[in-house]
Parts: sequence; structure tokens; C-alpha cells
Amino acid sequence: MLRIYGIKQCSTMQKAFAWLDARNIAYTFHDYKKAGVEAQTLRAWSDALGWQRLINTRGTTWRKLNDDQRAVSDAVAAIALMQAHTSLIKRPILEGEGVLLTGFDESAWADALKGFSHD
Repeated sequence: MLRIYGIKQCSTMQKAFAWLDARNIAYTFHDYKKAGVEAQTLRAWSDALGWQRLINTRGTTWRKLNDDQRAVSDAVAAIALMQAHTSLIKRPILEGEGVLLTGFDESAWADALKGFSHD
């Protein structure tokens, strides 16, 4: 089963939920604003995708950080920063067997989810 991580009220998340629902693709939702994200999970994502792809540098949370906080130079610092400010984590993150996607891109999602059952 797929798990989608993000913040429920985010407009991009709403598009992702609608896209999955329209295709009857089953998923569970993890709201990392409310539940946080374990360092182990962030480390696995960072190893697979690179920590740079996980940080949302376009949002207001990033702009509110001071220069020292934005001077992230490695995965350890990035993971600590994302745990302290979960709104920094790019949304959505879609994870499942053989699938790990960040951000919502319809064509990338369609390609990656071709083999998933439509319950």
C-alpha cells in the first residue's frame, strides 16, 4: 500500500489526494505537521533522493529561517532542520514498494504507479 506524507491543508496535497482518488489507488496518509517524521525515515529518503530534494525552499517556512539555518550543508543538518520544521519537507512524499516520489507531477506519478492495483 502507498503512504502519502504531507500536510492535509496544503493545496498541492489536495491535488495529489484527488489524483489518487480519481484512479482508485489506495493509500494511507501521514500528516507530518501533526505526527512529525522520524529521523530514520528522513535518512532513508535522503539516501534515496538526496536531502536537497526534500527541502522546500519556496515556502514561507524557508524564508523565515535565519541565514545560519538556511546554510544546510549535509544530510545530518538537513534532517535535524526538517524534524524541527516539518513544513520545510517538500510535499507530498509518496512512498510504497519500489516507489519514492517527492512533489506532485502527474506524469511522473502515472509512470511510477502503473503497476499499482486500483482497489
